[in-house]
Amino acid sequence: MTYTHKSLKTVKDSAAEFGFEEIQEARFATEDMDAENTGLSYHVVRPGRRQGFGHRHENAEEIYVVLSGSGRAKLDDEVIDVDAMDAIRVAPSVTRAFEADSEGLELLAFGPRHKGDGELVQDFWPAG
Repeated sequence: MTYTHKSLKTVKDSAAEFGFEEIQEARFATEDMDAENTGLSYHVVRPGRRQGFGHRHENAEEIYVVLSGSGRAKLDDEVIDVDAMDAIRVAPSVTRAFEADSEGLELLAFGPRHKGDGELVQDFWPAG
């Protein structure tokens, strides 16, 4: 097939699968989109919450686009404010996580696909 059309809301919510449904949604759409070289994910961070962990890559540069809401991104040791329609490019080795303000945060992440290239970082941005 030369194209794939899918609602991102119909992609499986991996956050719920791992017990993070009160904090966030995480819908990894690469396979659902039949993508061979591009990674795509849709994330919702619930109002006033932080993602459950940080992550980084060895090879995959990612771009995040804030669709709605506002909050902060922690990029290694730096915290930046983010608002709707902001785009943030993150180099592979940078550990990243997002936090939502009172209205929540909705974002897309995309970049080159490197299967198996991802490391979770627990306690990256502890609650507080």
